[in-house]
Amino acid sequence: MRSGVGLWDVEQVLGLASDAASAKAGQGLGRREKWTGAGASERAVWGLCQGSGKQPYQTAVELAGPAYKCSCPSRKFPCKHALGLMLLLAKGELSPADEPDWVTSWLDQRAERAERVERKPGEVADPIAAQERAARRAERVSAGLAELAGWLDDQVRQGLGGFDQRAYGELNRLAARMVDAQAPGVAGAVRRAAGVVGRGHGWPGELLEELSLIHLIVAAHARLADLPPSLADTVQSRIGWPTETARVRLEGEQVQDDWLLLGRVIEPDDRLTVRRVWLRGATTGRIGLILTYAAAGRPLDPLPARPGEYVPGTLAFYPGALPMRAILTQTDQRQQAPRPHGHTVQQALTSYVESLAADPWNERWPLVLHDVRPARNGDGWALVDEAGDGLEVLPGWDPLKVLAVSAGDPITVAAEWNRAGLRPMTCWRDDRPVTL
Repeated sequence: MRSGVGLWDVEQVLGLASDAASAKAGQGLGRREKWTGAGASERAVWGLCQGSGKQPYQTAVELAGPAYKCSCPSRKFPCKHALGLMLLLAKGELSPADEPDWVTSWLDQRAERAERVERKPGEVADPIAAQERAARRAERVSAGLAELAGWLDDQVRQGLGGFDQRAYGELNRLAARMVDAQAPGVAGAVRRAAGVVGRGHGWPGELLEELSLIHLIVAAHARLADLPPSLADTVQSRIGWPTETARVRLEGEQVQDDWLLLGRVIEPDDRLTVRRVWLRGATTGRIGLILTYAAAGRPLDPLPARPGEYVPGTLAFYPGALPMRAILTQTDQRQQAPRPHGHTVQQALTSYVESLAADPWNERWPLVLHDVRPARNGDGWALVDEAGDGLEVLPGWDPLKVLAVSAGDPITVAAEWNRAGLRPMTCWRDDRPVTL
């Protein structure tokens, strides 16, 4: 395929359509009055097209591929908006312009992914180009976080009274701005804050907590050069800067142990399935977290072992103040493990507090509770230890398996803890593990 401004004709564009209906719809959108903010560069064309929703669709086409990006819900590639935009280019109705941030960000991310595919582990295909992209991204991140800092200061001056009236629009606008600024981690934090507004009687306190953590990451970024290297790595990670797998394999801390697979949590949604696998070293006591992703409807990679088994091997840890995420680089034959040593509720919560001291933004932490029983807690459930201390389980959790295993007797439970509650993963009666 040819690339560059002005090198496409109408016949070529219509030939990209997946079917006749798409071609016809694309022709309907190939009129200048359908678009705002449209332009072209040597790399791409872009524009905004008003659809049935409140916000116009953002559409961009990388000409060299071609590759397409559109915020519309269509599952066709290219969609009618991309076809309409390219028809404008073919007819000479797009003027050269500077790329908007959201277009440059998308193109840079595509270039980075292409480099990772083409180069050998640890090799940089074009160091100068990579540095230039990193510098551009750093500028966008800094500008976006500066805007967010100003907004947070305004909220402190105005107070949160009546905030629920304007929360949806403001927080979602800020989240979109953080995406444009290439700070996806901060965008996710802003979306979490939006989800708190109006939820239950105590939402103002929860919102203040979420906004405080956002303010902390913004303030930490402003002092990045003064932070210890491990904490600086954590801040960069929380903002959304990626750490390449090749770098982790080559430079990450290597820890060899018999890793007990405490349990796994799978969270599917419409686009992506995420699996968290929690490990604990039998000798070192270190916690390891292996993250796996798969597109919606596609299978995840096989587990390295079943919950309750040892994985003898080496974990390479990602850098950070609380090194937890890791890659399993070497493994031996998995082995059956005895019931793990656990903690009381108070001891388990102390370990979580210690994790927050190292990484204030840590959202999840594995707990192993010993001698606990499931018990009713209002409309929900809790796990209660021999001292009478308990941890509330996430709403909607099905207690039937744990009740069947316990039968009223104390058991050991491995669970994932966050501020919303406890998510049991595996339980033991004697030395027999049961996946929940």
